[in-house]
Amino acid sequence: MSAPKSANITWHPANLSHDEREALIAQRGCVVWFTGFSGSGKSTIARKVEQLLLERNKVAYVLDGDNLRMGLNRDLGFSPADRTENIRRVGAVAQLFADAGVLTLTAFVSPYRADRDGARAMLPEGRFVECHVATPLEECEKRDPKGLYKKARAGELAGFTGIDAPYEAPDAAELVLDTVGKSPDVSAQEVVAHLEKAGFLG
Repeated sequence: MSAPKSANITWHPANLSHDEREALIAQRGCVVWFTGFSGSGKSTIARKVEQLLLERNKVAYVLDGDNLRMGLNRDLGFSPADRTENIRRVGAVAQLFADAGVLTLTAFVSPYRADRDGARAMLPEGRFVECHVATPLEECEKRDPKGLYKKARAGELAGFTGIDAPYEAPDAAELVLDTVGKSPDVSAQEVVAHLEKAGFLG
C-alpha cells in the first residue's frame, strides 16, 4: 500500500481496544469479497447473506459495485487504472467497516488478482474471505441480466470483462461457489456456514 500524500497526519485510535469492541457486539468483523463475472450472482448472494446475518441479529452490510460507482467512485470508469483505483477505495472502506466489527460483504467483478490481493493486505490475517462465484462465462452470458454481454458482443461496450478484457480467477479462494443449478439461498447458506465455522458470528 502506498503512503498517503498528506503530511502531518496521525491515526487516532478508539477508546476501546479491537477485542473489547468485538466482545461487546458479540461478533468479529471481516470482509467477504465476492468476485466473479458480471451475472455470476455476486450481488444476489451477497444480499441474501446480509439478510440471513441481520435476521440473526448480526451487523452486516453489502458494499455493492454499482452502488459505490453512483457515489464514492462516480469519477471512475472501467479502464485498468480506474478498476484498480475502484478496488483500492473499496478495500479501504471495507477495512474500516471490518475494524468496526461489521460483517462486510463486497460484490465486485474485481478482475485483477493483484487488486484483490491488495484489498486482502489491508486486513489482519484471517479477516479477509475471498469468495469466488465461479459461474462459467457461458452461463453468465445466458443470464445477461443487464444486457451488457449483448452490448459487448455487438461492439457497443469496450473493455468488458470476459469478452475483451481479462478476468484473473483466484488461485486459492477461501470459498468457491458455482451457482449453476443451485439457488442463491443455498449458496448464501454456504457462506454463512463458513463464517460461523470461522468464528465470526460470536
